[in-house]
Amino acid sequence: MKGFVFSVIKSPLRFAFFSARNPLVAAVVLLGSSSPLPRVHPFIQLRPGTHGHNLLLKVVDSKMVLQRGGGPQGRHMRIAECLVGDETGIIVFTARNDQVDVMKPGASVDLRNAKIDMFKGSMRLAVDKWGIVKAAESPADFTVKEDNNMSLIEFELVTVVE
Repeated sequence: MKGFVFSVIKSPLRFAFFSARNPLVAAVVLLGSSSPLPRVHPFIQLRPGTHGHNLLLKVVDSKMVLQRGGGPQGRHMRIAECLVGDETGIIVFTARNDQVDVMKPGASVDLRNAKIDMFKGSMRLAVDKWGIVKAAESPADFTVKEDNNMSLIEFELVTVVE
């Protein structure tokens, strides 16, 4: 292009081409899948108040807790409590709306950016609007350890005075 000087900035995630005349205008070109796959965390590392977990789990059981029809705004709400786990233990996962369809017993699911919510002193796994719940591309090849239920551990908030 006449009158423009381009410089190439390489980063592990993308190539960006910046115009010398207007550095605020940039065209970003993503080539292929340059971002690395998220690292899957071990299930046993889940702690209260943590977030950003990437997990590959199997659904052991799923139970519909709440199902409301469309109100005046036409909103439907579905909430299911699902027992999910891997080879180190199980935990209760709260599935909302479209997530309920994925959480069928026996299915392998991939959770991205999951968080731990506290409900009556026990941990619950959840994925909000910033995360992803999807069926795993390949079935998980592990047996779920059902005798280590992380949701049965009761936590208590204690203030420490120094």
